[in-house]
Amino acid sequence: MNKQEFVTYIAEQNKCTKAEAEKNIDMFTSSVIDAMGQGNEISLIGFGQFYTTKIAERAGRNPRSGEAIQIKAYTQPKFKVGQKLKDAVNQK
Repeated sequence: MNKQEFVTYIAEQNKCTKAEAEKNIDMFTSSVIDAMGQGNEISLIGFGQFYTTKIAERAGRNPRSGEAIQIKAYTQPKFKVGQKLKDAVNQK
């Protein structure tokens, strides 16, 4: 499901306009991006947890040339699924 299909789905499920649904999706995603960019974790009980982990600098290899390179340290965003979401996906 792409964004436009998701907008339509939300609009139909919540009896709102597509414009309102898209605005809410944009508001949620931009807020998550901003909060995580500031180093915050977001926990939505039942849905999941957005958090970050630090990845240390390490040695790597350029796949084209085989040359050894140094990969810089960075912060990796992660998502851990909540139990309610996990149960919904695994219903029989």
